[in-house]
Amino acid sequence: MQNTRLNNIFNIFGTRFNNFFANPWRKISLVLISLLLGVFLGSAIPTTAGQAASWDVVVAGVLLIFTEAVNYFAYNRNRRNILVYDALKAFKIGLVYSLFLEAFKLGS
Repeated sequence: MQNTRLNNIFNIFGTRFNNFFANPWRKISLVLISLLLGVFLGSAIPTTAGQAASWDVVVAGVLLIFTEAVNYFAYNRNRRNILVYDALKAFKIGLVYSLFLEAFKLGS
């Protein structure tokens, strides 16, 4: 890319972001927060979409596309140690886990 001011700002921001989360405790806390956010949204989305029964299929399709997109970007390339992908994978795990818990609650 060209060496523009905007490109320099994004490079500096990315470097500072990675340096801030280079500490293992900060990285673990960010991944844990994204996991818990996924669990929260996994229980909130079906509840709100279930109020209007016409949105169930659309929300399920959007969640499926999101899950497959995260799988594609996180596992299909050589970007396995990037913090953003680790946080996205944790978010996806929390979301899917919470959706399974919701399904078990509705089935019993």
